[in-house]
Amino acid sequence: MAKGGFRGGYGGGMSQANMMKQAQKMQQDLMRMQKELEEKEFEAKAGGGAVTAVVNGSREVTKITIDPDAVDPDDVEMLEDLVMAAVNEALRMYEAASDATVNKITGGLNLSF
Repeated sequence: MAKGGFRGGYGGGMSQANMMKQAQKMQQDLMRMQKELEEKEFEAKAGGGAVTAVVNGSREVTKITIDPDAVDPDDVEMLEDLVMAAVNEALRMYEAASDATVNKITGGLNLSF
């Protein structure tokens, strides 16, 4: 056996205690940043601003604004599409912010929680 022997397979001399401390810090950072994310709002517009949707950090739609000019009783489907587009874009904005938060803490590691 080579000098130094087996070191537990962690490589780089990182002890299990140090790994646990780093994991705990990462978990605390994720929880803190998740709380910050929950306090934010994400606003998206569709139809050139005819419809605005606001989603909070808990992924709840908190506000929908519709320009009266966008209301055409003969074309309700278009208005439905605009509302759906605005809500989906606001949710995508939330997801992007959430992913950026996780990547910032994990350094881009793909961790499944």
